[in-house]
Parts: sequence; structure tokens; C-alpha cells
Amino acid sequence: MFDILMYLFENYVHSEMEVVVDHDELTDELTRAGFHEQEIGKALAWLERLADLQDSKDHPYLVQSAPAASFRAYTPEEQARLDMQSRGFLLYLEQIGVLDFTTREMVIDRVMELDTPQFLLEDLKWVILMVLFNVPGHEDAYSQMEELLFEEPQGLMH
Repeated sequence: MFDILMYLFENYVHSEMEVVVDHDELTDELTRAGFHEQEIGKALAWLERLADLQDSKDHPYLVQSAPAASFRAYTPEEQARLDMQSRGFLLYLEQIGVLDFTTREMVIDRVMELDTPQFLLEDLKWVILMVLFNVPGHEDAYSQMEELLFEEPQGLMH
């Protein structure tokens, strides 16, 4: 499923091509690209739920603001999916203003819905990019995250 999300993001969103809105056409294209129909359905449902997260009556945490000195406690399931490095990266992104309370919770929600046996920090970065792209008003955060994702290390490597 994650491979399909990456394919869609890279071929439609990231390349700035016109997004195909017809569900059947998109399914046909993904099938021609070699993806299985069951996985395509899961990926499209994942994207629909991402869009649904912006509906605050179904997701009340999106209209609440976190206290200034709050701390995010992760459930055992979240800890199993998001290793310490990933959780640290989320905290770092909050500290530099790429993520806020709302977008962090959206990212965690989308990560927990992924049907993947292994989830790496690189995968998390792409999920963050997908979430930020889909949240109006977070264009600067999206650009900042894009720079973090694609920046090449400068200087000498030891």
C-alpha cells in the first residue's frame, strides 16, 4: 500500500501533473503500473481518510490547541510503529515549526493506518510530506519539509 501512495505522490503531486480525479481511471492506471487491486483500494481509502481528517466534527483534536508546555505520550501501538528515532524526528519538526499539534496528530493517525510490516524514518518523512500537502495553509511547512527530505549533506563526511 505504501508503494502505491509513494507512486501517486511522486507521479501526481510532486511532479505537479494534473491529478486524475476519476476513481476508476486511477484504479486502472495503478493496475497497469503493476499494483494489485486490493492494495489500490487500501491506498485510495487511506488518502480519502487523510482528506477526512480536516473535518473537525469527526476529529475534535484538530480544533483544539495543545497547551504550550504539553508532552505527547505515545500508546504502545504507536511506539511499536514509530521507533525512538521517528518520535524524536516528530518532536524536532514541532520544535522548528514544521509541524504543529494538529499536523502532528494527523501524521500519527495516517502512520497508524498504514498496512506495512516495517516502517522506517524515511517512510515517516514521506507521510509528513503527504499530510502537509493536503492541509491548506501549511505551504511553508510543506516547503520546509521538502527541503529537509531532499537536502544533501554539506561538508566533509567522517
